[in-house]
Amino acid sequence: MQKDTLVVRENGEHRSTAPHVLPIYATSSFVFEDSSQGIDIFKNIESGHVYSRYANPTVDSVADKIALLEGYGSNLTPYAVMTSSGMAAISTLLMGVLKAGDKVLTQGDLYGGTTELLKSILGNFGVETVFTDLKDLAGTELMLRTEENIRMLYCETPSNPVLACYDIAALASLAHQYGALCAVDNTFATPLLQQPLVLGADFVIHSTTKYLNGHGNSIAGVVVGSDRALMRAGVWKAMKLAGTNCSPFEAWLTANGMKTLSLRMERHCSNAMKIATFLSEHPAVERVNYPGLPSHPDYELAARQMSGGFGGMLSFELKAGMEGAIRCMDSLGLCTLAPTLGDVDTLILHPASSSHLAVPREIRMENGITDGLIRVSVGIENPDDLIADLDQAIRK
Repeated sequence: MQKDTLVVRENGEHRSTAPHVLPIYATSSFVFEDSSQGIDIFKNIESGHVYSRYANPTVDSVADKIALLEGYGSNLTPYAVMTSSGMAAISTLLMGVLKAGDKVLTQGDLYGGTTELLKSILGNFGVETVFTDLKDLAGTELMLRTEENIRMLYCETPSNPVLACYDIAALASLAHQYGALCAVDNTFATPLLQQPLVLGADFVIHSTTKYLNGHGNSIAGVVVGSDRALMRAGVWKAMKLAGTNCSPFEAWLTANGMKTLSLRMERHCSNAMKIATFLSEHPAVERVNYPGLPSHPDYELAARQMSGGFGGMLSFELKAGMEGAIRCMDSLGLCTLAPTLGDVDTLILHPASSSHLAVPREIRMENGITDGLIRVSVGIENPDDLIADLDQAIRK
């Protein structure tokens, strides 16, 4: 080869060397051995990679691990598709299995972005959203029985930001009884604490940006389904054609973060319990939302369908309302004000003025997302330091 050819070509001399850590396959496309192999891969006769928008070895490796975690201990063989963000995961799932005229039955205390997606985007394409109290199983059954064209029951548990818990097994059973699919956002719990597919759900969604990555340096999402054929025909196809695929680098960052997931979740859970207990005894606090507290209305349900802890998320309402909440947050010294969650450091958010700003106030208030509510993503710092910081800020 001439020099100008040599600089263009890949040097394959060391391709057989096996890496100890998952490598980043930073390539847009993949080489076929010959034309017949390319044809067989495109026809799904032979498995293989074609183009990184369709699939990528780095991304597939991480997706497969998450699928194994969601199905762990069961006879399920889940299939997962990673996406460019948590919202992309939700969008891809909905695009992949819904059509104009279908309805989504869901709760009022969803993450604000999910609510806005359902109302402002999916609504423009003829998919209607119906809100109900999913804790009321009799009322939910009535909605499924009387509302025509409910194709999906979409649940978020524990919910963002009031940490309400919903009975996944019961809701999945009701959905299936009336020919609907059941999807669960499992971002807050992670598959280490809760496995919706094992409880009967058809799909699980994660913003892997949060606890699965855990270090605040990656944006990605994943959809996991119990039915591989439905996932391939619906979700994977939607991901491929809409271009919502995860990049290899983001998947690689997620893979690195997941190595410490078990250790991190133990500390997140123990710290959150200590802080929730402290806040529940503070005279300036009106209420605390944490499913690990026996006073939480969903404590027994959470104890039944979650294992290994109750998560690292909590929220609390100050008696001083919005003014007090803002003053408290501005007085924090250790905790960080940031619009995300699941990182190793403690993050604080005011939902009414940020994540749920686009949600109508009446819906917010009806579902406990009050003006004085503060959401806390409890980190893995020393809990005494966190309690001291929260205490001095609340007193101010």
